Amino acid sequence: MNKRSIFAAFPEMPVLLAEAKGKSTNTLLVNGHFHTPFSFSAFTEIEQVFKMAEAEGVQVLGINDFYTTDGYSEFADLAAKYKIFPLFNIEFMSLQKDLQEANVRVNDPANPGRTYMSGKGLSFPFKIGKPEKALLEQVQHESNVQTAEMVEKLNAFLAEINVGFSFTFDELKTRYAKNMLRERHIAKALRIAIDEKISTPEEKKAFYTLVFSGKELKSKLTDFTGIENEIRANLLKTGGRAFVPEDPKAFLSLDQVIQVIISAGGIPCYPVLLDDAKGFFTDYEGNFVKLYETLISKGIYSIELIPGRNTFAVLKDFVTFFRSKNFLITFGTEHNTPQLDPVKVTCSGGVELDEELERIGYEGACIIAAHQYLIAKGEEGFLDAAGIAKTKKYAAFVELGQAVINHFIK
Repeated sequence: MNKRSIFAAFPEMPVLLAEAKGKSTNTLLVNGHFHTPFSFSAFTEIEQVFKMAEAEGVQVLGINDFYTTDGYSEFADLAAKYKIFPLFNIEFMSLQKDLQEANVRVNDPANPGRTYMSGKGLSFPFKIGKPEKALLEQVQHESNVQTAEMVEKLNAFLAEINVGFSFTFDELKTRYAKNMLRERHIAKALRIAIDEKISTPEEKKAFYTLVFSGKELKSKLTDFTGIENEIRANLLKTGGRAFVPEDPKAFLSLDQVIQVIISAGGIPCYPVLLDDAKGFFTDYEGNFVKLYETLISKGIYSIELIPGRNTFAVLKDFVTFFRSKNFLITFGTEHNTPQLDPVKVTCSGGVELDEELERIGYEGACIIAAHQYLIAKGEEGFLDAAGIAKTKKYAAFVELGQAVINHFIK
């Protein structure tokens, strides 16, 4: 596996910029946020992402697993093989306790105070300070402790209703995950076990009614995503027989997450929910100006969106506003459910991004590419020594990043 910086053989910046003079400045398609089997993913393997990206014309990809960078080496090797530029990212769930107490929903619509955060453009090979490494290992450990307890409670329930099978944590991790077993892996394992052990559709539906304590399955038996979501809702969420509440130690504060991301060479990035299927916003995001002021007060100058869950009009207004503030903006697909959607980014209903949105997303990827290159060369990236983004140098970072991406691809 690749443990060497992808920028080790790159020329110095003046040469790189000179090399790019007169070359194409066309917008490339970017997917800056997707999960892999190293957390939970619709993809069965990382190479599947690259094969789909190649077929769909996507030339920049951003790995974005929860709590782990374990997929980085394989991701880098595949990027070199397919000549698709790699963005090295990570995602965390943090907790803002003051907002939890005030019942303010941030970017988790069901859990006040819970705040998802991404880190963009981390160092590869991965490097992190000792205190921050301990924090990262803490949340990794606590996440696995919680899911191990879920497996135990699920087994107890399955024994109670005499279904004739059970699971072990190690078995599930080996078959469905890598180093991190997540709630969605458990749901997938149960769905597959039911498919493997019960033959007729009628028996399967009756079995789900039994497992759901009398509730009938709403999804079609061919709708794997729907079934797994129902398993989570009925068994693994609050009130479910296999539910295990998260220990407070499983969450870092927002400040700690930002500290970990910066220590790892990355750029703190706020993932925006924006409008849901009913057109509603969370308390935190409903006022764009207030959200902007809040983010910069916390030292966050980057946002990302998953346009597949947003209407085009709302996305356009929001992105236009934050682009006017020189925010680093990226788009992705997430692929953090069993649903295998295209790798190319689109809005809800499959509505295409327009040229301006695609350009803004590409510029964001260029800034991250430039940041990765500079950090690998031992220089400051998009953040200065105090962790403040160099937003006034937005255009210069885009220019450098474009040169970096083109050099890698061509």
